[in-house]
Amino acid sequence: MNKTENTTRKSRKSFLKQTLMAGSGLGLGSVFASGLNTLKASDRTGEKPRAGQNGRWEASACLGCTSWCSVQVYVQDGRATRVRGNPNSKVNGENICVRGHMGLQQVYDPDRLKTPMKRTNPDKGRGVDPGFVPITWEEAIDTIAEKIMELRRNEETHKFMVTRGRYTYLRDILYDRFPKIIGSPNNISHSAICAEAEKFGPYYTEGIWAYRQYDVRNARYVLCWGADPIATNRQVSHYNNAWGEVLSRAKVATVEPRLSATAAKSDEWLPVKPGEDGALAVAMAHVILTRGLWYRPFVGDFKDGKNRFRTGRTVNENTFEEIYTHGLVRWWNLELKDRTPEWAAGKAGVPADQIERVAIDFARAAPQAICWVGGGPTMQVRGAYNSMATHALNGLVGSVDNKGGTLASNPEYSQGFPSVEPYLDDIARKGIAKPKIDQRGYLEYPALKGGSSGGGVVTNRTADGILDGDPYDIKMIIAYFNNFAFSNPGSNRWEKAMEKIPFNVHITTHVAEYSMFCDIILPATHHMFERHGFMKSIGNAHRQLPLNRPVIDRVWDSKTDETEVTWLIAEKLAEKGFPNMLDHYKQYRDPETGAEPKNEKEFDLYALKHATRDLWDPDHYKGGDRFDGWDDFYKTGVWNSEPYNYRGRWGSMNTRTRKFEFFSETLKEALTGHAERHDTDVDTVLATSNYLARGDLAFVPHYEEPFVHGEDRENSFMLVDYKSRLNREGRSANCSWYHEMKDIDPGCIAGEDVAQLNPEDADRLGLRDGDKIRLHSSAGELECRLVRWEGVRPGTIVKPFGMGHWAYGRYATRVNGKQPLGGNNNQVMPADYDRLSGSSAFYGYVKVNVDKV
Repeated sequence: MNKTENTTRKSRKSFLKQTLMAGSGLGLGSVFASGLNTLKASDRTGEKPRAGQNGRWEASACLGCTSWCSVQVYVQDGRATRVRGNPNSKVNGENICVRGHMGLQQVYDPDRLKTPMKRTNPDKGRGVDPGFVPITWEEAIDTIAEKIMELRRNEETHKFMVTRGRYTYLRDILYDRFPKIIGSPNNISHSAICAEAEKFGPYYTEGIWAYRQYDVRNARYVLCWGADPIATNRQVSHYNNAWGEVLSRAKVATVEPRLSATAAKSDEWLPVKPGEDGALAVAMAHVILTRGLWYRPFVGDFKDGKNRFRTGRTVNENTFEEIYTHGLVRWWNLELKDRTPEWAAGKAGVPADQIERVAIDFARAAPQAICWVGGGPTMQVRGAYNSMATHALNGLVGSVDNKGGTLASNPEYSQGFPSVEPYLDDIARKGIAKPKIDQRGYLEYPALKGGSSGGGVVTNRTADGILDGDPYDIKMIIAYFNNFAFSNPGSNRWEKAMEKIPFNVHITTHVAEYSMFCDIILPATHHMFERHGFMKSIGNAHRQLPLNRPVIDRVWDSKTDETEVTWLIAEKLAEKGFPNMLDHYKQYRDPETGAEPKNEKEFDLYALKHATRDLWDPDHYKGGDRFDGWDDFYKTGVWNSEPYNYRGRWGSMNTRTRKFEFFSETLKEALTGHAERHDTDVDTVLATSNYLARGDLAFVPHYEEPFVHGEDRENSFMLVDYKSRLNREGRSANCSWYHEMKDIDPGCIAGEDVAQLNPEDADRLGLRDGDKIRLHSSAGELECRLVRWEGVRPGTIVKPFGMGHWAYGRYATRVNGKQPLGGNNNQVMPADYDRLSGSSAFYGYVKVNVDKV
């Protein structure tokens, strides 16, 4: 490379990095050349992109993370060349984060799966060449349908399974209706490796098992717990755009073992010991109560106005009169009275004066004070109670459902699909009555979503169910939009489980690790550019439903997983004598004409029109944006709700008491129900599920000693896993930009898979920058490069998730299908769970040993 070329390359990379870091609003559209494979620096970085004479902006939606932003794609000569936020959106507006732009590299990636393929090598295993050869869609669909018919003939339909990762809200066609009509209970989602423990606290205090939104534009204090809003949180486009305004008006504090992007922009960084978040949370609650700083219009007060909360002293419950909360004094007596900042400092490694200062400042900002709970404190082995303890602070300061606080979702008016009941035969009804393969609802896996024993999924436990044949063997899987052999802790278990499956199908854009164990792989359309669907997203005190739209011709011979593939299988099943599924899908009629679908393309469109009819049909209008009809809605690409109704849930929360529960009667009922299901008591449930609480302590937010895998050694460190701002749900690794610009994450370097260690720890082990190191635990090992960085808490080692693919494409791997590039964090994370929620543990629960290679 000559000097001119090298200077140009550095200039281009520097410019792109500045653009990405500058915020969502600038966008990359202004720097695209007409070709998709080249970028050039502009002398006028603030200039908006100028549309060519043959170009147009087309609406769609991004599924690069769970922000689910409404976007517009600029299409020139049939090719997508730019992406921006949709100005019609009231959630993310014209803002789009870096991951949205990376979709352009994905859709035109030459390593995408181009045509259906089948396995010719019957042997399965890592490193085994599947011998994939191209086949027609007709052969692929016929083979799949015949395998389903074989299960039905043998009355083994319960041994069929659908697994789902990311999705659109057409998901129930494939994820729900499809297995039910076949006769299987096994629809297994990715949810428990995403955010189920994060939802546990809000559900068992205020009755919301869902994502929340945060009214940052009106907040005066934002306290983040293991959340990184400007880099990787839900609705990152909106929060990234609003963060400058937040910093000019509010204080921000971040509880996180590493100096995250948000921590670097905070007034206070509390570098907590991994796993000890609960100690900080209950200590802050102690400070708020002893200082008399709770928000009385929401919580209530002592009847005589005299504060009786004193360290170490119990309080008579009859002396306090609550308004919109339940059980505050019982919480104090059971848990908080002795939880001083000094006690928490010894546990969490954060100074007592900082704990007290943050608690006081946070409470004084009430009710415009946000306690923002992410995965860090919750997706731990005992994370359910961390989830409750951190979220309970929102109740103390009255920010729940309040202006400048934490909000639920605004109402939306999509509708479900026709009932499946008339299309279930005796074989199907018998099959769906079987227990699910993920062992949810077992004594040791309560998975208490929605208050029900076994109400939630235990995603990662599915591998063990398959390996153990418990409760039965699985003979066939159809997987879509997931790569469970890479994305689950203890990932080697999934590889072994996939070896055992007789017939496995993967619908995917890229041949990934999971694909390598499959018998048929089917090329999927790209969500932002080539398919129909719709999403549901919240933020900025609004809800939006953006449409996924095919804005370009399909690059390869791909089909849409949730609609087209399912229709084609249904047609083939009907040819083979089982018409029930096709008959059901024919009920998804065009709302405008009443016509039933005749092929997969019509089914795809009619299903979308049916599900969204109450948004676009003037005769069915229920609220939010108004449209003149389908064409108007389709062109606009997004529906927005009415503004948020602050305090609308006060006194009518979905809990047993209808109030915010500091003593959770809702959790008491759920745990009691699970115990009765197994003919035992709640204490036994907790002991079996690896929690420490007994008696009434189980029903209040409280501190639990973190459960940690691994031993204390000179070279052992707590692993801190996090997601890069360039990580599109783990599917970015074959984008060259992902590697070129990894150093936009604090402490990272471009082009390398790194782990970050505090210089004090590195000096003790004699490690220098760039040294090749091995991380190993009881689960496995990986290799990467070392970066010495002061933004890492001593005693911890920090590594971003996303690298370590051994199958995915030329950029993602060192040798595609054989040799990984870097290391997958899940190789060194043992499979463990927060069992009350079903969530996999990812944070603050494993020590890894570090050796120089």
